[in-house]
Parts: sequence; structure tokens; C-alpha cells
Amino acid sequence: MSGELRILGMAHGLLLGLVLASPMIGEAFLPWGVEALFIIAAFQLRLADRRWDTRAGLRGWVSHIRMAPGRLVPWAATAVVAVIAGPEQATLAGSILAAVLMAELMLYPAGAYLLGRLPRPGIALLIILLIIGCGLAGQGQPARLAMAFALGVSGCVFWMRGPDGEAQATLLTAAAAAGCFGAALLIPGATMIAMPAALLATTLTLAHLSVIRRHPDHWRLRSSGTFRWPFLTHMG
Repeated sequence: MSGELRILGMAHGLLLGLVLASPMIGEAFLPWGVEALFIIAAFQLRLADRRWDTRAGLRGWVSHIRMAPGRLVPWAATAVVAVIAGPEQATLAGSILAAVLMAELMLYPAGAYLLGRLPRPGIALLIILLIIGCGLAGQGQPARLAMAFALGVSGCVFWMRGPDGEAQATLLTAAAAAGCFGAALLIPGATMIAMPAALLATTLTLAHLSVIRRHPDHWRLRSSGTFRWPFLTHMG
């Protein structure tokens, strides 16, 4: 089970490194970094897991874990880092482990099946509800982290059913990310809702950038009947 989006995968690895180094960088970054990890890791999981139906039996229910058990190691490392970060972040370690168990054993197996049957507008509505739910839950709580995981899975399904690699879609998600980050910085009361929205929009932007394609400029004839070189079409 491996991801296919290179830019998104590089961002995921960089984010994991920053979270693991957060005791040296700054403890205040850790809760937001963990939340971002839940979103982007869930996005990557749904992207790599090609199945839309659960298999029969207990082994089928946890087949996404059996295909890549090493994927759980970073979660354990993140929980250890939360303990090392100090007493203020110690409770975050328990929240991480509880949210991972909830997400991996309940939310993902059931959610992957249900999301496969929702139309794209329904998934968009679910994303909005999950963002609101994240805002209502306290930062670092297991419920918020589990909803962040569900947000990443839903965002991946939304992205897979939409236009990928198009400049317009990339600009829209980038603008949404910038707007949400701006709202989180300028309006403190909106931070708890704006941040998960910004993190998901950033993930979608990186996914678009990973597969963005240039529209080829084919050979064309001038009105005089001579060929026009493709690279000259962008010159004055």
C-alpha cells in the first residue's frame, strides 16, 4: 500500500519530521501538527487503499492495517514525543492513541464503505459537518483527532471524484487554504474551525499540484499556411 502523489508524500514526511522534532522547535506547534498529520495520513490511506467494499470477517475489517502495519509506527512515535514534550502535552499522547484506535478500527472500515455510496455534493456536506464538529471539540481531544481523520478520508474521496491536475481547481483550493489560514490568524474565535478547513484545503492543493498537467500546445498552421513552432506561441 503506497501513495502516488509525490508532492503530498514529501509534505507528509516533512510534517512528520517537524512533529517529531516539536519538543526542540516549540511545544505550541505539536497539537496543530498532530491534527494536520491525522488529516494528511487519512488522505494518503484512502488514496492508497483501492478497495471500496469491506471484506467479510474480522481479517477483512482490518485489511487496511494488514496491508501496511508499519504505517502505525509513526503514531506510536508521535505519542512518545507528546510525552517527552512535557506535562502540558502528556494528555495528548493518550488522545493520539485513542483516536488512532477509533479511526483505524471503526471509522475507516465503515467510512470507506459509506463514502463510496455518497454523491460528491453529499461528501462536501459531510466535510462541512466534520469541520464544524472539529470546532466544537476541544483541541487535542480524541474526538477532534478522530474527526480530523474522517475529514482527511472524506477530502480524498471528494478529490478523487473531482477534476484533478487542473489549474483552476488548484487555484481554488490554494485560495481557500490562504483564506482559512488568514481567518485563523486574524479572528482568534474562528481558529478552531478555520484551522482544520485550512489544513484540508492545503492537503487538496498539494494533491492537485502532485498531478497538475500542462495542456499541450499542438502544431498549428499560420494563416499563411506555414507551421508555427509550439514554443513561439508564448512569445510576443
